[in-house]
Amino acid sequence: MNTDSNGYKGPLDGLKVIDWTMWQFGPISTVMLADMGAEVIKVESLDGDHGRQFGQIMGINTELADGVNAYFESMNRQKLGIALDLKNPRGLKILHKLVAESDIFVENFRKGVAERLGLGYEDLLKHNEKIIYASASGYGPKGPDSAKPALELAAEARAGALWWTGPDDGMPYPAGMADQIGGIMLSYGVIGAIVARERFGFGQRVDASHLGSMIWAHGMPEGIKFLTGKEFPRTDRTKVGQPLWNYYQCKDGEWLAFSMSQNRYWSQFCNALGIPECIEDPRFSTTEVRADNREELIPLLDDVFATKNREEWEAELAKYKDLIWERVQRSLDLLDDPQVVENNYVVEFDHPVVGPTKWPQTPLTYSKTPLSTRKMAPTHGENTEEILLERLGYTWDDIVSLKDDGVIL
Repeated sequence: MNTDSNGYKGPLDGLKVIDWTMWQFGPISTVMLADMGAEVIKVESLDGDHGRQFGQIMGINTELADGVNAYFESMNRQKLGIALDLKNPRGLKILHKLVAESDIFVENFRKGVAERLGLGYEDLLKHNEKIIYASASGYGPKGPDSAKPALELAAEARAGALWWTGPDDGMPYPAGMADQIGGIMLSYGVIGAIVARERFGFGQRVDASHLGSMIWAHGMPEGIKFLTGKEFPRTDRTKVGQPLWNYYQCKDGEWLAFSMSQNRYWSQFCNALGIPECIEDPRFSTTEVRADNREELIPLLDDVFATKNREEWEAELAKYKDLIWERVQRSLDLLDDPQVVENNYVVEFDHPVVGPTKWPQTPLTYSKTPLSTRKMAPTHGENTEEILLERLGYTWDDIVSLKDDGVIL
């Protein structure tokens, strides 16, 4: 476990979170809170989170071992687990008792579900007046569609995100990020509510939605569009207006990407590529004329990059320290990337069933309260008895009675 000399597990060490969520939006938010040191108890029904059957539902193989699903594991590591029948009054009472001694309650069910079960914000205030109640919604807490069900692709469609990427061929393309960015926004909102409670003494309700999060995720271009009233056309790499903000394929089929928007990079770029004659070429000498002549310049650059393998080009480019470029990596390349390794963006963990594994960790660095990965996702209801006995004062006779009544597993 990675802790500092004072033994802190992270900046949220000591805070208690109840995670009544499923799929990705809610669970990724509570993973982040757990990474930052909070104790998170994941509450599942007796049937379990749907994420445990993700591969079967989506038609892809996410099974790591018998009963261990990569999707569920990645969304729920760090957490304790309890399984309850919340439609049973005794199950609901258990959750209310947990609320009474917790700091944060997170849910991502369709509007009205929590209230019908006695788990709405007003319901929980009766048990803990300072509770921070965090809701992950599709379209926000207000408005005519606030109760409409939503999952990632539908929410991305509503947010305009299906037109952000891909060629300008008239086809929408999924962004595949609404759940992740929504979870990030929700955890951000929770941390703001924690600060407010420390300063002002009250809890409150927090909502983050797919729709709002996606608009914010694309904030810069969306802001420009809103101000100008114009949509940005999607362009493929052969027609971009700034050829120095583009990517090029090398002789070995690998790619390099460049992120340079100012004219001052042009001469160094040309020298690195061995085409100094292009520096003063009137067709390419300024940002404006390069944009005008993009359909000549980009094929020229394609031909140049095709003469050497990527490693050879990297050696040439490294001689020019101001150039902003990077190799186009694939996901599995990240496991050996020295920057990823050194900064603990991917951490190693000896999974009790799967064995040695690697996991992405919340990418925050704290000098005195470092983040750590302490455990993997709970098995279904793994900590139910422990929580009832040690946290809530139940006895073994109570446990037997609750199991006989079908309240717990």
